[in-house]
Amino acid sequence: MAKSSADDEELRRACEVAIEGTKQKVVMSIRVAKSRGTWVKAGKLGRGHMAKPRVLALSTKVKGQRTKAFLRVLKYSTGGVLEPAKLYKLKHLSKVEVIANDPSGCTFMLGFDNLRNQSVSPPQWTMRNMDDRNRLLLCILNICKDALGRIPKVVGMDVVEMALWAKDNTPTVPKVAAQKSVPDNHADATVIEDDLNVTVERELVSQAEEEDMETLLGTYVMGIGEAEAFSERLKRELHALEAANVHAILECEPMIDEVLQGLEVAANCIEDMDEWLGIFNVKLRHMREDIQSIETRNNKLELQSVNNRLLTEEVDRLLERLRIPPEYVALLTGGSFGEAHMQQNYEACEWLLGALKGLEATKMDPAFAKMRAVKERRGELEILKSNFIHSASAFLRNYFAGLVDNMLADKNSFSQRGQLKRPDHADLRFRCRVYARLLQHLKKLDKNCLVPLRKAYCGSFNFLFRREVKEFSNELRASTKAPKNATLQWLEGPTGSSHGGNPPDSSMVAEAYSKMLTVFVPLLVDESSFFAHFMCFDVPTLVPAGNDSSGHKSMDSNDDDLGIMDIDDNDSKGGKNPAELAALNEALRDLLDGVQEDFYAVVDWACKIDPLRCISLHGITDRYISSQKADAAGFVRLLLDDLEGRISMQFGRFVDETCHQIERNERTVRQTNVLPYISRFATLATRMEQYIQGQNRDLVDQAYTKLVSIMFVTLEKVAETDLKYADIFLLENYAAFQNSLYDLANVVPTLAKFYHQASEAYEQACSRHISMIIYYNRGFDVYNSARRDSFPNWIVKNGTPKDVEVQLIRSRQVNKCHVQEVAEESELRGIVAFTMG
Repeated sequence: MAKSSADDEELRRACEVAIEGTKQKVVMSIRVAKSRGTWVKAGKLGRGHMAKPRVLALSTKVKGQRTKAFLRVLKYSTGGVLEPAKLYKLKHLSKVEVIANDPSGCTFMLGFDNLRNQSVSPPQWTMRNMDDRNRLLLCILNICKDALGRIPKVVGMDVVEMALWAKDNTPTVPKVAAQKSVPDNHADATVIEDDLNVTVERELVSQAEEEDMETLLGTYVMGIGEAEAFSERLKRELHALEAANVHAILECEPMIDEVLQGLEVAANCIEDMDEWLGIFNVKLRHMREDIQSIETRNNKLELQSVNNRLLTEEVDRLLERLRIPPEYVALLTGGSFGEAHMQQNYEACEWLLGALKGLEATKMDPAFAKMRAVKERRGELEILKSNFIHSASAFLRNYFAGLVDNMLADKNSFSQRGQLKRPDHADLRFRCRVYARLLQHLKKLDKNCLVPLRKAYCGSFNFLFRREVKEFSNELRASTKAPKNATLQWLEGPTGSSHGGNPPDSSMVAEAYSKMLTVFVPLLVDESSFFAHFMCFDVPTLVPAGNDSSGHKSMDSNDDDLGIMDIDDNDSKGGKNPAELAALNEALRDLLDGVQEDFYAVVDWACKIDPLRCISLHGITDRYISSQKADAAGFVRLLLDDLEGRISMQFGRFVDETCHQIERNERTVRQTNVLPYISRFATLATRMEQYIQGQNRDLVDQAYTKLVSIMFVTLEKVAETDLKYADIFLLENYAAFQNSLYDLANVVPTLAKFYHQASEAYEQACSRHISMIIYYNRGFDVYNSARRDSFPNWIVKNGTPKDVEVQLIRSRQVNKCHVQEVAEESELRGIVAFTMG
């Protein structure tokens, strides 16, 4: 038989090396096979569940008075060295189960109660033989009992058999060895000694108890040794028992006679009692019938009483629902709408709403809904509702008109000469907010009654908004110090003009426009939001009031809570209502229509002073457009879109006018040196790039495309006026265009495209010019040869004119000045014409 791995000292030392530094001492180490499959044949695992070699090591750690026990799983690394894989604490060991599907009985499973994923089956451990299995499991049980004071549940094996196996396989340990192990660690020595000296007394009776039982059994002599004597003894005892029973029966005969007489007397009494019970039964049956009839009449009376009581209660409730309190009637018909009386009016409205809902046909029993009293009372409530709505609507229309009139009468509320005043509607909203709940109640009573109220509100406040925007716009333009030379003719005049080199500063124009938007866009958005919720439109909420598009708090930062949303939260929790959103946009158009004219005036004024400032204005407007995404800001988005379109139109006019200036050069400018607009375009592009400042480039790139295209077309047309110097003229202008735009072309993709286009045109003009010089040089050589020889002989000697031209091009003998002098001679022209013919 092979040596067990539990006795392998090298394996134990390898395990100690693997767990070195943990202060744990290895008690036992043994090789096992780990698997998770099922046993399909004797001693074989199912496919896909191959066993993996592992080493199980039992270790202990002494900490004070306690001893901790661990089960370590070690695996072999690539180099065959053991390394820790898993660590289990034996205090969590709850079950030791031997797998029944394994015929060899060498496979077992350890169940721990602290595993996180209980749905995954724990691993199965397979030993080499039964001895290794029993040895390992006994060591685990002994450590659990000695160190933890308990043993886990054992399933699938007999503990008694294991104890007997331990008794038979316990090796004799010399006392000297045991004594040597005590000084090192008393707890570990105890565990090892218990492992080697396992006895059956843990599960069976002790040796002393067994000896006591044998002694007790030996003291009782039954005489079973002689069978015949024992049988005779039993017969004698049986006869004695039978004789005693007969004697007892004979002695009890007088007593039996007395009992029989008593039974006869009792039978007579029972017969008499049976007759009496028959008579009583007849009487009880008649009495039962009488009681049943009485109970039936009583039940009917009780049912009638209950019905009458319920009917009375129902009538009382109906009367309570139909009753109209006189104090509410007085408030709903002719009450005051002063601020001090509004709480009472709200209570009256809430009662009226509850009464109307309570008398709806869907909320009542059909029998009650058809009653004349209910119909009459519903009619009275409808009359109260219509009277209250009429009086409240008239009051609110007058109230809105009075608020606006008071604001218009106060001149300090608007911008004046020398004083630019920012509009402040805090007090105006506070006064309107007093009646916000009244509008909510009116909406619940009759939603259609809000339409004329909304129109009255829009008509009154529209005049106020238009007045504020107009006064602010006029004073803003008057207080802005703009440059006097309004329109700059960028591409006209001499090259050294001051317009192209040092244009006047017009930044105050963009600042004025930005100030206009900063003041009024948040104001209009807040007014739109306040109007949407104040007038009870079912639209989603806006961004928190008080934040403008740049993230700064607006002038109404104290009014971010409109004071309306807490009244009827159900209206704002729904999704978007297209019909309600369309009605809101139409109402906002009535509320804010007309203010756009003053915005247009500021845009036209700014573009007139400096058309290039349209780029800055376009970027400012685009930032505000991207920040207005709420449904209630629809009119503001339309206003900003119109402003952006107007700015684009003004800038487009400037670009078209510049293009006309370039085209006029075609008729007025002679073919001399560099055209003015070629050198000034770089200055214009630099100024435009300064105004972009990281904004959208589409507007500027479109202007670049249009201007440069017209410039190149006009340049080609001017060059065609004198073909003699056309190539030199193009070379100079394209070179000047590239030199002036070199820096901008490196950072602007659109200008880089035109830079490369100019470079290609420059190369083409240069090629044409060189070809012309070569052509003239060839004609000069032909002229000299023709003078020395006859012309036909020269052709025969040098070949065809085409061959001569190729030789001249390869030789690159170019003398520009000499060629130009020779080209003037008429004889050379004739010879060249003759040669080409």
